[in-house]
Amino acid sequence: MLRYNVELEGKTILVTGAAGFIGSFLVKRLFSDFQNIKIIGLDSITDYYDVNLKYDRLKEIEALDRDWTFIHDSIANKEALEKIFTENNIAIVVNLAAQAGVRYSITNPDSYIESNIIGFYNILEACRHHEVEHLIYASSSSVYGCNKKVPYSTDDNVDNPISLYAATKKSNELMAHTYSKLYNIPSTGLRFFTVYGPAGRPDMAYFGFTNKLREGKKIQIFNYGNCKRDFTYIDDIVEGVVRIMQHAPEKQNGEDGLPISPYKVYNIGNNSPENLLDFVQILQEELIRAKVLPTDYDFESHKELVAMQPGDVPVTYADTTPLEQDFGFKPNTSLRDGLKAFGMWYAKYYGLEK
Repeated sequence: MLRYNVELEGKTILVTGAAGFIGSFLVKRLFSDFQNIKIIGLDSITDYYDVNLKYDRLKEIEALDRDWTFIHDSIANKEALEKIFTENNIAIVVNLAAQAGVRYSITNPDSYIESNIIGFYNILEACRHHEVEHLIYASSSSVYGCNKKVPYSTDDNVDNPISLYAATKKSNELMAHTYSKLYNIPSTGLRFFTVYGPAGRPDMAYFGFTNKLREGKKIQIFNYGNCKRDFTYIDDIVEGVVRIMQHAPEKQNGEDGLPISPYKVYNIGNNSPENLLDFVQILQEELIRAKVLPTDYDFESHKELVAMQPGDVPVTYADTTPLEQDFGFKPNTSLRDGLKAFGMWYAKYYGLEK
């Protein structure tokens, strides 16, 4: 296991995408684990999905009454980002701000270039000029494209993305590697695998399915149900991020006297892909348990098996061996437990508890 070389106590941490799913959970976890830290949250709060959910996440953070500052702006705004770094001694950056979604990238490419490319470039430039100790940034399992070899390893070739979203995330990894090499910036990329849980993103399948079933609409199950996803519960994702934050890739020089890029990429996934039909079965059982849906709900009449959508892949499956070896951690929350927690949250959030 690696030894921690980044002290979080007493530091100022910038979390971008702080009103997002992973970002908000990370901020709450950091405040829970560390007493003497300052966190600056940055988020543009786009209307990609219901902004009320984003504001509700922020309210939970504000209720903690800690050293917390929220800034409503975009990482694509270079001047705003520079102001944050100039006025604060930012030690660690966790960049989770990004335009998400595979299918949305097919019809709305501009937002991906603005946030995921220009915005990430701005983050790198800020880290370059302000001597940040560690940059951690979100990549995605989408970078693996249609790789036939499973489980997906960070040693695999990922030069064949099949969506613009995936291409932007691969670009982030390349850009981070370049800046790490040129300017000796320790950076760690995290390839997240289908993150889910309470207060998650409504555009994700489990959340969207739940909304549609409540409304009596049909849910579409892609590739006729022949899809497998490495669903990763939010608490497991955050656990991995917090551990990785505390170890920056070591700075060292090569034989030529020049810096060896202090750069690393990890998969964070459950290492246990679930068939989409099994996932839907567990989801419906947990929605009934949480009283989101009635016990006599006719699921069969609300399912529709359809072809694969452009940009989607048939399977995601994470090799998490390096994460386990370096940090002694492997995501292990079962899909049953994760969807049970989601169902209970959904019932409470939407006032369905009885």
